[in-house]
Amino acid sequence: MTDKRATLDDMVAEVRPGMTVGFGGWGSRRKPMAVVRALARAKVADLTVVSYGGPDVGLLCAAGLVGKVVYGFVTLDSIPLDPHFRAARQAGAVEAMELDEGMFYLGLLAASWRLPFLPTRAGLGSDVMVVNPELRTVVSPYGGEELAAMPALELDVAFVHANRADRHGNGQMLGPDPFFDDLFLGAARRRFLTAEKVVEPGCLADEGPLQSVTVTRLLTDAVAQVPGGAHFTSCPPDYSRDEAFQQRYARSAADAESWAQFAARFVDVDEEEYRAAVSEERTGSGASRP
Repeated sequence: MTDKRATLDDMVAEVRPGMTVGFGGWGSRRKPMAVVRALARAKVADLTVVSYGGPDVGLLCAAGLVGKVVYGFVTLDSIPLDPHFRAARQAGAVEAMELDEGMFYLGLLAASWRLPFLPTRAGLGSDVMVVNPELRTVVSPYGGEELAAMPALELDVAFVHANRADRHGNGQMLGPDPFFDDLFLGAARRRFLTAEKVVEPGCLADEGPLQSVTVTRLLTDAVAQVPGGAHFTSCPPDYSRDEAFQQRYARSAADAESWAQFAARFVDVDEEEYRAAVSEERTGSGASRP
């Protein structure tokens, strides 16, 4: 079977301005943040970002690289709304497609099944249909019920972060919630997986139960070992969310100068420099790194 190991830079190099990019994870949990930082460094602009959003959305909005966001929410969990995303929305800097969480799920499912849409009752009778006038309804051929027609959320590229992977592209989620990562990959033309550790084929069963291998090699085009790749979001059981650093990130939304200082130290640097800067921020001594 194919050895799909690649580098983070290899993956990011495939993203072009104007593409639609999906990010796995949920809120401030198991987000592929190393990828997000790499995209920010590469200054890939005019992206449509599709996400159960967290700091992946906020950081790219702060960097001025997002043209549109398709989302069910954009939260940092312990902070209800990502402040960089809020600032971008309030300034009208990004177009938004605001969806019910269930509709968002069905949009990914439709794309992964290669369907143009899926019918649903979700969103009916709510302002979802008002704020998204492009949404349509369909009449069921079985009884005539009117249903919302959730369009497929087709992605050019998807990025997912896992606890473990093997070189064939199988991905293992050892935390309590696998989210919808397999659907993001299924909805995309190019599918990329980063992991805390890449193990030898056949060794994923040594890391956890086989039921935790929720991403199969059929859903991935490349895999990269990126320790700490979800930091500052959580990636249990490998690490919890770095709440202190998340607060540091949130404070960087105060004004343009605060963001510029944050970006210079924590975004416009490679991953080794990032880990060193985070450790210095945390301990003042460069001790344990994410």
